[in-house]
Amino acid sequence: MPKFSANLSMLFTEVAFIDRFQAAAAAGFDTVEYLFPYAHPRHEIAELLATHGLRQGLFNLPAGDWDQGERGIACHPDRIAEFRAGVDKAIAYAKELECPQLNCLAGIVPAGISLEQAQAVLVDNLRYAALKLEGEGLRLLLEPINSKVDIPGFLIDTTAKGLAAIEQADCGNIWLQYDVYHAQVMEGDLIRTMHAHMAQIGHIQIADNPGRHEPGTGEINFDQVFAAIDAAGYRGDIGCEYKPARTTQAGLDWLRSTLKTEETA
Repeated sequence: MPKFSANLSMLFTEVAFIDRFQAAAAAGFDTVEYLFPYAHPRHEIAELLATHGLRQGLFNLPAGDWDQGERGIACHPDRIAEFRAGVDKAIAYAKELECPQLNCLAGIVPAGISLEQAQAVLVDNLRYAALKLEGEGLRLLLEPINSKVDIPGFLIDTTAKGLAAIEQADCGNIWLQYDVYHAQVMEGDLIRTMHAHMAQIGHIQIADNPGRHEPGTGEINFDQVFAAIDAAGYRGDIGCEYKPARTTQAGLDWLRSTLKTEETA
């Protein structure tokens, strides 16, 4: 049976971030993830997790100035020192929150920088981060994000590009974060791709397409996707990283139905 994680950057946004932990627990989740924890002290988030009986599944390495449109700095040649300082900061949070893995956002290719140069910087930074995390017992993930709709110019926008960067880094502690929504936008062929590369997938996230709303609102057959994920032997969390079409609670009907179907199967 799939295990679902609430992404608190997108779900329960009807309340403040620190109140979303309680809302997620009340909705039946036992694991949470989100983009970043860094606006809050580590101990504060650790207390929220403990109070509500939640496990921290994932968050991202620092990714530049998100509010100003930056979407990762791992491929920026002039931000290497900042990226590496961010790795240390993320490790400190991960250790206190008992989070087993961190995701790297490659970023948008800077103006005036060739794809080859951006790729080389990314690979060096991935290798650095992966080795640092390995020393702390943590895993590094790399997430392809679609460049057609959500983040034009994003360097790693397909499964193949993500796997190529991981292979180039060649250090053994990097897995793919496979986001079903982003993959559907860029390439489709979801089930075959997941089956082919499941050994390299460390985390899965979901949203339907178009709209990036909850399962059942778009074109993806999630019953088949979930069955294929189970059949491929994936035992990790599936992050609910979608924007509810209505309220979060109304948008959880699909989850209740999925879990009920699994229980009676």
